[in-house]
Amino acid sequence: MKKMQKMSLMLLIMMFIISACGNSGNTNKKAEEPTTKDEKVKLTVWHNFAGDDLRAKTVRSLIEKFQQDNPQVELDAQAIPPDGYRQRLSTVAAGNELPDLFFVYAGSHSAELYKAGLLQPITELTVEHPDWTSKFLPGAFDPYKFEQDQIYSAPMGMSATSFLYYNTSIFEQYNVKVPTTWDELMTAIKVFNDNKMTPIALGNKAPWVAQSTIIGAIGERVTGTEWFKNATAQKGAKFTDPEFIDTLGYFKQLVDNKAFQEGANSIDNTQAEQYFIQGKAAMMISGAWSLTNLAASASEEQMKVIDVTVLPSISGGKGDANTITGGAGAGLALSKRTEGATKDAALKLIYAVSGPEAQKAIAESNSMVMYDTEIDQSKVSSLYYKAFNLVKKTGITPVYDAYLSAEAGEVINNGLQEIMTGGTVESVAKKLQDAQARAVTP
Repeated sequence: MKKMQKMSLMLLIMMFIISACGNSGNTNKKAEEPTTKDEKVKLTVWHNFAGDDLRAKTVRSLIEKFQQDNPQVELDAQAIPPDGYRQRLSTVAAGNELPDLFFVYAGSHSAELYKAGLLQPITELTVEHPDWTSKFLPGAFDPYKFEQDQIYSAPMGMSATSFLYYNTSIFEQYNVKVPTTWDELMTAIKVFNDNKMTPIALGNKAPWVAQSTIIGAIGERVTGTEWFKNATAQKGAKFTDPEFIDTLGYFKQLVDNKAFQEGANSIDNTQAEQYFIQGKAAMMISGAWSLTNLAASASEEQMKVIDVTVLPSISGGKGDANTITGGAGAGLALSKRTEGATKDAALKLIYAVSGPEAQKAIAESNSMVMYDTEIDQSKVSSLYYKAFNLVKKTGITPVYDAYLSAEAGEVINNGLQEIMTGGTVESVAKKLQDAQARAVTP
């Protein structure tokens, strides 16, 4: 009897195993059969690479390649001209209608969007690609780190805003020394004016130009970085302090001594670049964007006589003269509302435009990057290569509007235009102080 029970039990176990195997086989078969095709993922992105310069074309081509490589993504990419970009983004941000991805500037711009609760971190992307993350230069992520060191963007370039470009042939023609001190700069300005040559090309129609390219560099030489950061935080320093009055005073000295061409407030930055490259001005104070613009529009004959250096030192100043204003460049930020498959696609696009291959491509479009990459010298202009090597030997100090509140940034932009049309430095300083105090004081 016991023998029969054992045999029955064994038969039951064998039947169970066979049944289980059969079911397992059926399950695997069903898993191998696709139930639905990949659905389209809609992704919106705004950026300001709307121009014809090499960098803009390169970034647009990276976005286009992403779309080709990811046909399941229905991409709506809008290229908005830089002069109107920030205002348009502010308008949609006020209504909480930001696109999934959007181009943000380092500093106060991204910080204000973060404080408004409109961003979400991309830290998971930096963790997923540690080799990529480790090759960014020191400080590259600092402006994009907020709560608990979460990272909110990856810079697609380096913002270098205050190169002093100069035409070596014009300096040689009038036997002028390339200025290393403020007094030498004023002497050069006088010689060029006496010979009916514009000393410094400036296109300040969009009023950020003078602020971004000139006033921060003068400020660094006069006040130093620590004073400026204290003033922005309204801790022990104010923009009505004597050192900042002096900073604006040096800018007014340029205006009063006719350093800039007539109508500088009525022409744009691109026109000023052309004015300079055509040999109508001996110098130009501008950012790294001019490297890409000139590489796209100027002949090699025109480019070979252009060299680049830093603004001159100012006697008695508290800062470092061997510096250029700038820092981490802008990057793509992720809307707080973006989630699911759309978020996955957005992170993938961020990597496509700021990953190792993208950083190399952007660098070889004659645009500075905050990334350790090798560049093919034959692919860049001689001027870019000079600036590339110059940056390696200089410090980077703050651009004013990257640290000021949005209102205060607008005040200093418009204030420099006022000084150029007869306004007083004291009036501009007071308006700037009042605006920054409103932003900082609870």
